[in-house]
Amino acid sequence: MAGPNSDPIVSATTAAQLPPGAVVLHVEAGDRQSAEAAFAAGHVEGAVLLVRDEVVTRPMRPGDGRHPLPSAEDLADALGRLGVGWDAPVVAYDRQHGDNAAHVVHLLRLLGQDARLLDGGLAAFTDPVATGPGTTPTAVAREPRPWPADMLPDIDAVAAHAAAGGVLIDARAAERFRGETEPLDPIAGHIPGAVNAFYGDNLTPDGTFRDPEELRARFAALGAGPDAVVYCGSGVTACHDLLAIERAGLGRARLYVGSWSQWCRDASRPRATGPA
Repeated sequence: MAGPNSDPIVSATTAAQLPPGAVVLHVEAGDRQSAEAAFAAGHVEGAVLLVRDEVVTRPMRPGDGRHPLPSAEDLADALGRLGVGWDAPVVAYDRQHGDNAAHVVHLLRLLGQDARLLDGGLAAFTDPVATGPGTTPTAVAREPRPWPADMLPDIDAVAAHAAAGGVLIDARAAERFRGETEPLDPIAGHIPGAVNAFYGDNLTPDGTFRDPEELRARFAALGAGPDAVVYCGSGVTACHDLLAIERAGLGRARLYVGSWSQWCRDASRPRATGPA
């Protein structure tokens, strides 16, 4: 199992360095056609394509954020069809630096799966990449497990947490946090009381994660720990910060799935702009 003190990041530049028996997931956002084209252009040999919006999110409904979670049953069915059984270690990567794969890894770890993020993504892999459609995964039986509600606070719980002075971390870029720009949601700004920790700053210039000691200094200064709540625009890149907090040895913080995309659409919620 992926315990709260295990490093969620795995450094592997060759297939031989991957955990034995691991299911390797190549994570793509967007529609299936573009995801399949990107996968065919280059992937880790033996990897399975996971289209994020078909597996770990469901369509947005009124009152949701942009990437709500699927039901436990739908998730189990989708992962089973990709060959991801409960007993298999999982390594996920993307073509960025974990922007999308971190979302998959964090959610799987919440459910008790041994899941880790491939440090540096596809660019860090030094074995020749495979091209073409890849092989069809062998489906496995996977029983659903309920989402842990205590680790996924809803909008009311987040409001109460913020009002009580709890640690609330916004993983978006600083200009979005300050409300200077908002390319995706209808209103700019941040949740009052939040502090900003842009997920991209978890990385070194070469696109790999900073050492645990550096991350600990960064997030401990913000008060990060198991009671902290992390959000972003839609609950995706917040998971990058959540893995960084785990890597730092500060425990497993909580994810606000609805994030700013849900909060800003609710006229009853206060909004802030400017620095923290």
